[in-house]
Amino acid sequence: MVLQSLPRSGVAFRKILSHFPEELSLAFAYGSGVYRQAGPNANQKNPMLDLVFTVDDPVGWHSKNLKKNWSHYSFLKVLGPRTITTVQNNFGAGVYYNPLIKCDGRLIKYGVISTSILIEDLLTWNNLYIAGRLQKPVKIVAMNENATLRAALDKNLKSAVNAAFLLLPESFSEEELFIEIAGLSYSVHCILPGILKACEQPSKAQQLVSICLEQQRRVRKRRRIWNVWLIESMNNCLLCHGTRRIGWCPATTTEHFDKRFCRRILIKRGDFRMMVGEDKSKVLNIVKPNVVHFRELYGTILQENPQVVYKIQQGRLELDKSPEGQFTQLMALPKTLQQRINHIMDPPGKNRDVEETLLQLANDPDCSEVVRLGLSAIVRPSSMRQSTKGIFTAGMKKSVIYSSLKLHKMWRGWLRKT
Repeated sequence: MVLQSLPRSGVAFRKILSHFPEELSLAFAYGSGVYRQAGPNANQKNPMLDLVFTVDDPVGWHSKNLKKNWSHYSFLKVLGPRTITTVQNNFGAGVYYNPLIKCDGRLIKYGVISTSILIEDLLTWNNLYIAGRLQKPVKIVAMNENATLRAALDKNLKSAVNAAFLLLPESFSEEELFIEIAGLSYSVHCILPGILKACEQPSKAQQLVSICLEQQRRVRKRRRIWNVWLIESMNNCLLCHGTRRIGWCPATTTEHFDKRFCRRILIKRGDFRMMVGEDKSKVLNIVKPNVVHFRELYGTILQENPQVVYKIQQGRLELDKSPEGQFTQLMALPKTLQQRINHIMDPPGKNRDVEETLLQLANDPDCSEVVRLGLSAIVRPSSMRQSTKGIFTAGMKKSVIYSSLKLHKMWRGWLRKT
């Protein structure tokens, strides 16, 4: 198992763990409270510690935890452990968070997830929520001898590598790979990079229109869920997303299009938290100070992967980007992502086999963008449901405080850039 255990700070983490029921199949800590992150909050003292507890019997665990830590729960505690478990398993991403808890002199947030639900997420990416956190370096605080869980953890890391390969060019650096991996569970990307290039070198509206029309021709037979058109009409440039009008500007001002304006319009929807409450540079802030930890996590997988040449000394990789290579990578993706891709690619009225769809996609120059769309179709709904669920599991007061802290962090990130 390549996940990292605790060498030095284990005692401090286990002291915190002693305040909770012991029946845990896995407990891990993640985020800026464990690994230093770049950005405006890099020098923050005692940041909140994020923990996840995986339990085989959620009802029994919550029952014991209510006796030990009644004050941790919102109003749902009066409904008992069975209701709490129902909310945990059946809403959001299958995890129940208690935020802003003072424990052993440290502010913590802890989530509880069923072992079976975690294993399913790790193998299929049906939510890509806790599975997404486990694609980045974490500290394992406790882990029992569950062979199925260990195998699922390993499979999740290999799936992350495969998905990232599909988003990258033929040659790339370690850091570029780790940025793609870290961004999988946020999945917010520009869907028309060609337009951004045009905006970096301002020109007339016709140049933007021609780029959009070319993109439209290439995806014409697919469902129009991500087409972006710039329609030149009566000396105006009309901006549309799918069939929904976004806005317009006079053609005479098209020369003043800037990258920030186009990025706001062309960023496709991904993790809800990346739009509200998070620094938009979060993925870079995670990866840049922790390349060595990502290398420890993924080094063995990369060395054993037959589709990539891993030049460890130079920190670079060369990938097989042939249609055959991409088809192999697509076939190795988790089931839910394959299904989302099939839904995007499959024309209305046809019910093609997933393998047939993936074979077609392997030969498509837009393969990486379709994979990004598939990821976004998983991440956005689960993150929105989980954020909504947090209002009830945390309670209104804690939700307001926690959201304020997130918005403050986002504001500091914005001020740092301006």
